[in-house]
Amino acid sequence: MKRVPTTFSMAIATLALGLLSIGSGQAQGTHRGQHYTKADVEQIIKRVEDRSDNFRKVVDRSLDRSTLDGTNREDNINQQVKELENAIDTLRSDFDRAQTWEETRAQVQRVMNEADEVNAIVRRGRWRRGGPVKAAWAQVRVDLNRLAGVYNLRLLNA
Repeated sequence: MKRVPTTFSMAIATLALGLLSIGSGQAQGTHRGQHYTKADVEQIIKRVEDRSDNFRKVVDRSLDRSTLDGTNREDNINQQVKELENAIDTLRSDFDRAQTWEETRAQVQRVMNEADEVNAIVRRGRWRRGGPVKAAWAQVRVDLNRLAGVYNLRLLNA
């Protein structure tokens, strides 16, 4: 009689462990041998948000002090930086609603597309070498490339 409850208890425990592993598998994943939880990816996104906010402010200050101040070119640069910010905001919103980080791959791709445009502007621009715009963008680019790496997307060129 003792064996039946023990076998039954073991079966229940095994089933419970199986269900737990399925549930936790929804909130994590592996990429290139690196294990990421949703919280890990959320931290990267948070850093991208913070650094891109700082970048936008640096660009705005720099443009206001440049010969581009008040020109269409200034407006175009500000608009492209704003589009990147909007893509990051959409990513954050969708990421918060998603069950797993893998679900937001398309939104990260959109962020990377917008970032590619900003990257081209920074690379082509006549920003002072080692100046605040290039330095701020370098920080954003590192975090964006980290995020792209998690999702196995193309990285931004330096």
